[in-house]
Amino acid sequence: MSIHTPTAPVQDRQKRIIAIDIARGIALLAMASYHFTWDLEFFGYTDPGLTAFGWWKFYARCIASTFLFLVGVSLYLANGKQIRWPGFWKRFAMVAVAAIAISVVTRVATPDGFVFFGILHQIALASLLGLAFLRLPALLTLVVAALVIAAPFYLRSEIFDHPALWWVGLSASNPRSNDYVPLFPWFGAVLLGIAAAKLGSASGVLARLANLVPGRWSNPLVFIGRHGLAFYLIHQPVLIGSVWLFSQIMPAQVETKGVTFLKSCQLSCEQTRDTEFCSNYCVCMLDTLEGEATLDRLYSNDQTPEWKAHIGELAGACTAKTESTLMEGGQQ
Repeated sequence: MSIHTPTAPVQDRQKRIIAIDIARGIALLAMASYHFTWDLEFFGYTDPGLTAFGWWKFYARCIASTFLFLVGVSLYLANGKQIRWPGFWKRFAMVAVAAIAISVVTRVATPDGFVFFGILHQIALASLLGLAFLRLPALLTLVVAALVIAAPFYLRSEIFDHPALWWVGLSASNPRSNDYVPLFPWFGAVLLGIAAAKLGSASGVLARLANLVPGRWSNPLVFIGRHGLAFYLIHQPVLIGSVWLFSQIMPAQVETKGVTFLKSCQLSCEQTRDTEFCSNYCVCMLDTLEGEATLDRLYSNDQTPEWKAHIGELAGACTAKTESTLMEGGQQ
C-alpha cells in the first residue's frame, strides 16, 4: 500500500515584462546620446555649456526621470510581494560599488566637476529608501512623490551648503558636478515608479504587458535593458575614448577662457532674456572679471559663500548697468 502525500502546487514565477526591458534599453541609448554630445563639448567641438541649457538640459532631465521611474517600477516588481533580501543586497552592492568607482575615477580625471552623487548614487540610496514604500498605498506614495519633487522650491537653505550635505539637493545653489542627481527632487521619480507599478498591478495592466511578445526588432533593446549597469559603466569610457582618439587626429579649435565665458554666459542668459540684453550683460561680466583678475577663480569651482556673494553682486551690477544702457539707447 502506498501513501500519497499531497504536495503544494508549484507557483509559476512572475513573468518578466519585456516591455520594461525595452523601455530601459531606450532610456540607456538616449543617455548615451546625451553623453556623446557632452563628450564633444568637453573636447571643444561644440559651444561651451551646450548640454547644460535649453533643449539639451530638458532632454537630460527626461532621460534621468525615465530611468529612475523604471528603477521604482523594477523595485516593486522584484520586492513588492516579499522582499527578496539576497537578491536585493547583491544588486545594491553592485550599484554602490559602481557608484564609488565612478566617484574615484572622475575625481582623478575631472576634479573640478567630479561625480560625488550621480545617478548610480541616487539609485543605490533610492533603492534602500524605496523599500519603506512598497507596502504603503499608491495614493500616499504619489503624495510623498509630489512633496519630494517640489521640495527644492520651498526647502532650499544655506544650511545645506556644506559639501557633506550636497547629496540632499537642498543647498542654496547647486554645486558643480558633471552628474548631479541628489535625493531631492530625484527620489520623487523612483516613488512615482513604485506607485505606478502598484496601480498597474492592481488594475491588471502589468499582467497584460507581461503577455506582450515583441518582434525580433526588440532584441538589442532587451539585451541592453537587461544589462543596464554594465552598459552604463562601459558606454562612457568607449565614447569619450573615441572622441579623444579623434581629437588626436583633428583637434578642436582652442579658445581663450574669455571667449569660452562669453559663449557659455550668452547661452545661459538667453534662457530668460533677449539676445541684445545678454550680449551686453555678458561683456560687462567678462570685463569686470578680467579687470579684477578673477576669471580663473570663476573656473576653479570655488564654493565659498564669500565668492558666491561676490558673483551675485557683480551679476546684479551688470544687470542694472545693461538695463540702464539699453533704456538710454531706446530713448535716443
